[in-house]
Amino acid sequence: MKKRTTTTDAVEILHREFIANDREMGALVQAARADADIAERIRELREKAGLTQRQLAALVKTTSSAISRLEGADYHGHSLSMLHRIAAALGRRVKIEFVQTKRSA
Repeated sequence: MKKRTTTTDAVEILHREFIANDREMGALVQAARADADIAERIRELREKAGLTQRQLAALVKTTSSAISRLEGADYHGHSLSMLHRIAAALGRRVKIEFVQTKRSA
């Protein structure tokens, strides 16, 4: 049996206690991370382009509150069509990649 190492890392402790042996919780955490990654990337690209949320909204033909929601880490309604519109407004394209997860290895 493999001995567990001692840690004071709060994230590691929470992972061990609540996620590591719970597939459903693991899937929820993975989905939340994906949503947060998308939101962060939208914000980073917008800021790199020197645009405000209002300016990006005008380019995408939506509202600044919609852009604000899309940039929120807890938002989980990112549609592919909206991501394509944002990418086009920022001179980018959407690239989808399927990567192997630890569980499916």
